[in-house]
Amino acid sequence: MAKRMKSKIQPSVLKLYFQLDDGAGGTVNQNTTKTHYIDISQCASIVNRRFYRQGLNWAVAGMKFNTPVASSLIVQKLPNTWVMSNAWEKGFRAWQKMIKNAVDDTDQQSVKGKFLDFKIYADKYHAEEGFGRNLLPMSYDIYGGNNPPSAINAAIPGEWIPATLEVPTTGTQFNPNGDTAQYEIIAVGMNYPKDSKGNNLDVVSLINGYANSRALPGITDPNTPSDLSDADGVTPENWLGALFNDGTEQNAGVLDDVAGYDQPPYPYENDGIHTETMYPGGELQMSALETHDMVTVTGSTVGGMTMVDGGNFPCGLIAVHFSPTGNSAIAGLEITLVPGNHRGYLAESMTEM
Repeated sequence: MAKRMKSKIQPSVLKLYFQLDDGAGGTVNQNTTKTHYIDISQCASIVNRRFYRQGLNWAVAGMKFNTPVASSLIVQKLPNTWVMSNAWEKGFRAWQKMIKNAVDDTDQQSVKGKFLDFKIYADKYHAEEGFGRNLLPMSYDIYGGNNPPSAINAAIPGEWIPATLEVPTTGTQFNPNGDTAQYEIIAVGMNYPKDSKGNNLDVVSLINGYANSRALPGITDPNTPSDLSDADGVTPENWLGALFNDGTEQNAGVLDDVAGYDQPPYPYENDGIHTETMYPGGELQMSALETHDMVTVTGSTVGGMTMVDGGNFPCGLIAVHFSPTGNSAIAGLEITLVPGNHRGYLAESMTEM
């Protein structure tokens, strides 16, 4: 009888350390908020010297936020919904088919790079910054001085390129002459959002694209039969409604009430009120990233340290909004990952989300 091999958890770095400040890697928003983006797959690839695709749903055990000044921290992620899961899957399959058609038609299968990967941005702000501003893990040289932030060994990134779509077009602002227009991809928000200067970004939204590619439900669901209220008389058509009929005076009101529950509890296009499709995370319904946790550090916080909830992070993308009381504040963020069977981590393919 063949010996059964045991699954082995590969060695992997389980704690990632980051510095939050107003330097490179952060976007200064309103007031003193600094927004940083973290891609767990990119970070894991660097610290383990091993390629992790972005299309993973990462498990995070927890995070630790530490700062010497009163501050607040908001952590966001891609929506943890079936809409995000299906939108990613449909976008990924379309991207794969586009590449397959191109290499098959030209018989150039060998041109596909070894590390070709479906990489997306979290939202339009992430796309505007680019992957080059992603926050990367770092290590402390404890012998480099009395102040650890002055002795940081920051990770040096390798190649991390966003996926692109070549969309046939008769002419757009991104390619006025027609042929094809090239777009990068964001998870949430609208297609072709405007950047900080008012120019349209050449990016398309997974969720908005998914919403716009699906058939719509009927105006009413269910479609109630015309004989629903016919439960009186000698031969009632709705005989089930007449089974316990002690009198017909209540039937019309009751049946009218129950027939009124004919639409789902969310807005959709042509439902009698709304004229546009509204998927969570799309252009018109909750178009920002999902808020994962919000924490604060005050003068009474012991050690200036507070915990952030763990959870799962689709595509390993995290947006961190750091709001200190002063512009020159520095904070630390520690992310603890979960050991598992996916090359050392608890993570599953986005196709399984």
